[in-house]
Amino acid sequence: MMSPSPPHNSQTSVWSHGLLAGIAAYTIWGFFPIYFKMTEEVGALEILAHRILWSVPFGLLIIAARRQFPDVGRVFKNPKMLFWLFIAAIALAANWGMYIWAIQIDQIFQASLGYYINPLLYVLVGVMFFGERLSKLQILAVVFAVIGVTILAVYGGVFPGISLFLACSFGLYGVIRKQVDVGAMPGLLVETIVLLPAAIGYLIYLGQTGTIVFGPAPNHGGLSISLLMLAAGPITVLPLLCFAVAARKLKLSTLGFLQFIGPTLQFCCGLYYGEPFTRAHALCFGFIWIAVLMFMWDGLRKRPAPIA
Repeated sequence: MMSPSPPHNSQTSVWSHGLLAGIAAYTIWGFFPIYFKMTEEVGALEILAHRILWSVPFGLLIIAARRQFPDVGRVFKNPKMLFWLFIAAIALAANWGMYIWAIQIDQIFQASLGYYINPLLYVLVGVMFFGERLSKLQILAVVFAVIGVTILAVYGGVFPGISLFLACSFGLYGVIRKQVDVGAMPGLLVETIVLLPAAIGYLIYLGQTGTIVFGPAPNHGGLSISLLMLAAGPITVLPLLCFAVAARKLKLSTLGFLQFIGPTLQFCCGLYYGEPFTRAHALCFGFIWIAVLMFMWDGLRKRPAPIA
């Protein structure tokens, strides 16, 4: 009697769906500069407020579809979890605001650099706060990243403050979320809900002072800009939903490789929009890319061998 064959096709299908979801998430994040260029007539803080505001109803639809309201309720019943998600929300809002502003002032390269640095920063955080040990290749990757940033600051005369702020704020967000036992979508909904009063208050202030761009009237931004502001909800929530699917179905090492899609596409957007790319930028990104390759190779080497 023949033993049943393992459900290889089923496993392959799950992996493929996870891979497609991961690629979709990082691709959407990578093309974010296009959206913020299309809306650059709107102030960065107003865009941030709309991003928070419209993420809530769209997030509620996703939570309802996935039946995750008990997870959301569990957070609001736990003051400690709610406190840490509030701190995470502040870090996330700071990251979003800085990123939007960077795109609007033609600093896409710096934004891209920040998200290249971010995974290397996680390595350092693991060493400093979680007692993890660096491999020789990881140490070398961090050294190359530091050299690249130093070249841009000293030789290029441009201190990469935006890059470091984006890397550190998102790094802080990631560390906090790692410690809070809540899923990606319920966590994001709670974060946007706690930020919602400030976002609504700011939009009301803009409306009262006559400086709000949102609205169909000609003296406002017009219908097209208003629709783009409404779209801030889906473009914020959808990539995170895709990421949540990918995180469940893929190994962390695979996700680690995919995360470099985002900053690479952002870098291409910077070239497309004609940002000045100096020799200092070339040297800086050269060292960063070498560091990234070392980081990826180290992760590939440590992957457990497949079971025969």
